Amino acid sequence: MNLTDAYDYCKDVTHRHGPNFSLGFIFLPKAKRRAVYAAYAFCRYADDIVDEAAAAQSMEMRLKIWTDGLDRAYDGDATHPILIALADSVTRFDIPKQPFIDLIEGCRIDLTIDRYATFDDLMEYCRKVAGTISTISLSIFGYSEERALELGDSLSTALQLTNIARDVGDDLERGRIYLPLEDLERFGVTEADLSEALGTPEIKNLLEFELARISEYFDEAERLIPLIDKDARFTVFVMAQVYRAIADRIETDPLAVLTRQVALSSVQKVALVARLAWRHWRGRHVREIAAEAV
Repeated sequence: MNLTDAYDYCKDVTHRHGPNFSLGFIFLPKAKRRAVYAAYAFCRYADDIVDEAAAAQSMEMRLKIWTDGLDRAYDGDATHPILIALADSVTRFDIPKQPFIDLIEGCRIDLTIDRYATFDDLMEYCRKVAGTISTISLSIFGYSEERALELGDSLSTALQLTNIARDVGDDLERGRIYLPLEDLERFGVTEADLSEALGTPEIKNLLEFELARISEYFDEAERLIPLIDKDARFTVFVMAQVYRAIADRIETDPLAVLTRQVALSSVQKVALVARLAWRHWRGRHVREIAAEAV
């Protein structure tokens, strides 16, 4: 497969499986956009191994094969379309290898752990499966100060925690609870309460607590935008605002996540991005319009 076809393959994977992430990617310069597609496709493939494999042994074997493929990509000897595109991207943007390795290790955690006793425990998992993607992405986007890496962690945490809040019901069906058990105990919620989708005040209070925590991470991450290279700022801003809009929608009816996945429709997402783009291209700085975003 030639390089153009490999990148097109990654683009297709990204738009099919990451509709919330990919909305802002179209505003990137071509080289950065293609590199983000390759990086996302690599991470998505690793995550799918854990979600789709029938047995832990099969998952472990496939994760090892994918790790070996990463080595080949960095050696310039790739054959899988995702790895062909990634091999080109890591050379163009000097993307470090370790975050990809850590991401695979984070996926491996899901093979053995389906509960997190404390928020600190959950954060260690988030750093593996989300903070790593932030480091990879910032290598592609470009940034002016080292503190961008710390603020990128804040954004990646906000996005991951939003996913966790959104997917409470879906995760329960797979036998997983990502909400920290210490938080359940704090609000008097049992695992059985969640599994039975009981719309109790205690569960509502628990979810509102988690959403308030998410909002704090989004607030912290706003300081990241000015540190990103100008040609990638709007992309990062759009990604943050789309996810914040999802968190805000959950906040209007927190108990809904017990029975369905709360999301923005395609029309709502396009309308949101269009409003942000229109204001941005009229000359208003992204930080000036952040407070007005849906």
